[in-house]
Amino acid sequence: MARYTGPKHKLCRAEGVAICGSPKCPVIRKNAGPPGQHSQKRRRKLSEYGIQLREKQKVKRIYGVLERQFRRYYFLASAKKEATGEALLQILETRLDNVVYKLNLANSRPQARQLVSHGHIFVNGKKVTIPSYNVKIGDIVSLSEKASNFNFVSKIAEETKDKLLPSWLEKKAIVGKIKSLPAREDIDADINESLIVEYYSR
Repeated sequence: MARYTGPKHKLCRAEGVAICGSPKCPVIRKNAGPPGQHSQKRRRKLSEYGIQLREKQKVKRIYGVLERQFRRYYFLASAKKEATGEALLQILETRLDNVVYKLNLANSRPQARQLVSHGHIFVNGKKVTIPSYNVKIGDIVSLSEKASNFNFVSKIAEETKDKLLPSWLEKKAIVGKIKSLPAREDIDADINESLIVEYYSR
């Protein structure tokens, strides 16, 4: 299955959250309901399984991960000493495309993924073109010289100059550093990870 390339706000409306990351998302601005002409009439109470499935789908779509990869992340998390749900979110948060987004080097995770795959992101001075690459404590993430001159990069830097970074990251100009691994309280997305654990524990 290929990555979703349809209308970006359709998934936001389906999940009821601004997956796109945009403050102009209709879910935020207009409290828009599910997609479709008769969406309100079709809405029905979800079963316990349905609630768990929707939470899994929501998190997959927030981070832009496909099913096979997400399942692999879950089983990697379940092998760790930490609580499985928290370990899963930590793996997702430390993906390189997410780190680029959290460092305010891109407007969204899809844009951050494009920067990585096009060779504009360096980790410890080496080009990395794999969006799913997981960063480690002490890693230095930076933009290429070419990307640093992109107009949208300058615009983002100006718009986010007063925005606080997550406590596990630090940044100077276009260079970021991983200070620590993210704790659960550092992840501000509206996620109930216990539902995902319950889904895969069936």
